[in-house]
Amino acid sequence: MTGIHPLSVVDPSAKIGEGVVVGPFCTVGPDVVLGDGCELLSHVAVWGRTTVGARTRIFPFASIGHQPQDLKFHGEPSTLSIGEDCMIREGVTMNPGTEGGGLVTEIGDRCVFLANSHVAHDCRIGNNVIFSNNVMLAGHCRVGDFAIIGGGAAVHQFCRVGAHSFIGGLSAVENDLIPYGIAIGNRAHLAGLNIVGLKRRGFPREVIHEIRRAYRLLFADEGTLQERVEDVAAEFSAHSTIHEILDFIRQGGERSICTPRDAHES
Repeated sequence: MTGIHPLSVVDPSAKIGEGVVVGPFCTVGPDVVLGDGCELLSHVAVWGRTTVGARTRIFPFASIGHQPQDLKFHGEPSTLSIGEDCMIREGVTMNPGTEGGGLVTEIGDRCVFLANSHVAHDCRIGNNVIFSNNVMLAGHCRVGDFAIIGGGAAVHQFCRVGAHSFIGGLSAVENDLIPYGIAIGNRAHLAGLNIVGLKRRGFPREVIHEIRRAYRLLFADEGTLQERVEDVAAEFSAHSTIHEILDFIRQGGERSICTPRDAHES
């Protein structure tokens, strides 16, 4: 059964799944798709070519799918796709893609976006990601599965945030963060591995030990990063988790890799 409050405006062309609840003072545009069991609590605006996955809950004053905050946008038919079982809290903003980024902003399943966080145009976010309050994700960013971004952190456009990584609150991240890494500071530096997160997600002790050993070799002082990547690849040829980090570095992107701060700068 679907329940739409009489004080909300839902365009008749919108596709509304079974069991959707739309509370008072919401606006749903004509090209919106709300999956089964979605809930818009109140004062939610969902617009554009936006698809919201099943059982996702959106809290008051969220603005979902409105025009990207990009001066190069000229009304192209871009989309925003939000996965299943997400929680989108008060005041969150999410924008669709642009022509310069493939016309798609994509968010995975079981993600949490706390109050006033922002997902800009053309971002791709994996599954089980957490944004704390006031996180600012600029355009064209990539965020891997299980990443956590602390309150008030800002991520520069075109940055990649690796899976299972952690960004400390109020950090300003302008370079790519490796999978399983921690970034803190303004400008953010690599501050070790997300050991707490690995333990919480059930990574075996011996795997964590090997990741730590590989990390120390990768960011040692000797040689270039490329040389160290190849050395670590040879030494840990059978460790798929470590090769996830190596592949991330090899793939590269628009930004440099976030590295540890020199001892004399600490």
